[in-house]
Amino acid sequence: MDIAKTIRLAPGRYVVAVSGGVDSMVLLDLLTKLAKNPSPSTLHPQSLSFIVAHFDHGIREASHIDRKLVHEVSLENKLPFVYKEGNLGSKASEAAAREARYDFLRKVQKHAGADGIITAHHLDDSAETAVLNLLRGTGRKGLASLKAGNGIYRPLLNVPKGKLRAYAEANGLKWNEDITNQDTNYRRNHVRHNILKKLKESSPEGYHRLLTLIRRQRDINHAVDQQLQTLLHIQPSRKTLRRRDVIALPYAVSCELVAQWLRENGKRQLSRWLVEHLTVAIRTAQPDTELLVDAENKITFKKHTAEFRGV
Repeated sequence: MDIAKTIRLAPGRYVVAVSGGVDSMVLLDLLTKLAKNPSPSTLHPQSLSFIVAHFDHGIREASHIDRKLVHEVSLENKLPFVYKEGNLGSKASEAAAREARYDFLRKVQKHAGADGIITAHHLDDSAETAVLNLLRGTGRKGLASLKAGNGIYRPLLNVPKGKLRAYAEANGLKWNEDITNQDTNYRRNHVRHNILKKLKESSPEGYHRLLTLIRRQRDINHAVDQQLQTLLHIQPSRKTLRRRDVIALPYAVSCELVAQWLRENGKRQLSRWLVEHLTVAIRTAQPDTELLVDAENKITFKKHTAEFRGV
């Protein structure tokens, strides 16, 4: 596999998230070479430009070493470098760290007027995320939730971790190992070391089937989402849903439509119970009644429509 050929980027300016680990250092090297030797789809070397962004979570005492490495490599490649110290502390959760990191990246993107953010997530990350979501109890999206979209580009999603490490070694790249990646008190590390690593060792073909399932689910999700968008496009407005369209669909499909409608209206955190509860209500509620979605939003029912409104 020539991993350089997996990168497809439109001409533009991008923020590259670089932690200093092997994955992101490989990504940075690939992008730097791409900018110097653009593919036929780019017009000239200046059609791609990158800003290196490093977020120091402040979880490890030695994390400043990562920042120093990323800064040095950025200087070597004459790339702009920005960083922020998060000072989250050693007890910060994975969710808090991720939220702070993406908040920083979005701010850098906005300030620079960049076209998107590029991260180094790879195929094994997809497997970890799928298993984590399965353990939490997930729907179809959770099996392939790690994907590109909303201004986030993940060009290495189909590249195994082993290929990235092999590239780094073959090209003499420098990187740092994050010791917290070995701490199985973090749920993701537990999945990585105690579940997926053992699966790879005991049943390589089983692990390969899991990766194949994730790829297929990603394609299925894309096709389903396109159909749902078509159904939502013919509704009276973004906040209004025709009740007969929900009733006409099989129940499982109507739940998917309602979930997509809620996401379109800014409701991102959805439980299966909430989606099913609202779907039943849209199908059966009496006119001139309403149902709370959360502390800020409600659905108002008319005879023929359901409307998403603020409280």
